Amino acid sequence: MPSPLHDTLNDLFRERPSLAVEFIRKLGNIKLPDTAPVQLGENNLNDRPSRDLFPDTVILIGPKHHPDHAIVVEIQKAKSESKLRQLPRYAAALWLFLKCPVAVLVVCPTRQAAAEYAKPITTDLAGYTHESIVVGPGDIPVLTDAGAVIDDPELAVMGVMAHGDRRSVVEAFVAGMEKMDPQVAPRYYEHAHRTAAPMVRRLLEEIMSSTSWPVSSPFAREHFGRGKEEGLKEGLKEGILEGLQEGLQEGRTREAAEILLRGVDSRGIKISDEIRGRITTCGDLEQIEAWLQRAFTAERAEDIFFPEELQP
Repeated sequence: MPSPLHDTLNDLFRERPSLAVEFIRKLGNIKLPDTAPVQLGENNLNDRPSRDLFPDTVILIGPKHHPDHAIVVEIQKAKSESKLRQLPRYAAALWLFLKCPVAVLVVCPTRQAAAEYAKPITTDLAGYTHESIVVGPGDIPVLTDAGAVIDDPELAVMGVMAHGDRRSVVEAFVAGMEKMDPQVAPRYYEHAHRTAAPMVRRLLEEIMSSTSWPVSSPFAREHFGRGKEEGLKEGLKEGILEGLQEGLQEGRTREAAEILLRGVDSRGIKISDEIRGRITTCGDLEQIEAWLQRAFTAERAEDIFFPEELQP
């Protein structure tokens, strides 16, 4: 099953396909069209008559039905013999289907994986040795300037993943996000949070909690920020986290419950009507804050809501 890191890195390339083109130009000795449109393509391939192939992401350069070039993007955290056999097949199948040059870009969060996928792959087809273009931690720039983060937020997310053990990288990322459109920045916060190592994630939350943003999870920040902009009641104006810690006023409790429900829904976590009702009727802000903290990293409702806490 794909990990959050795998899915999030794929999202970065799907949200901005030109990111793959930039890496290919930087790392590969391949000439790509300068002015042709860049767009996503279908990632359902086959090498008929035998099997279907499903690479992570396919990016097309040029007209969709007659592209000038194609890029297969694969996310790999560790060496996989089966995946090493698949990469040449992806390239060959897409080349046959589109009748254009194809490059394979493998993004590896670790140096060990990058070293493995950078090796030439000898195939059973005489004369065909496949070489992928590999993006490892050493190929991702260290961004320590908020302006650079604003200019290239996708690359900044990858920078937190690769170099987040450097506090200056995380500080620059947070500073850049604070200056971005509040409707856009939370998505990049969430991407960084999902791809960061646990130690880096804690550093990210520590720095974020000390800024003007009120809480430490990207999805919660988004909703807290919206509520603040819409004009919350007096306690909320000083920051929702502070409000959660200070009192049990009805308006704050109601708003916090709504934020928790939105955050859980945004993470795709299914909750029963009974739990939903318990949240909306809960008058204990400390309890809601505890649920919020668990929701940052939870995968299931059971990881957030303990049975003894759901009693009226």
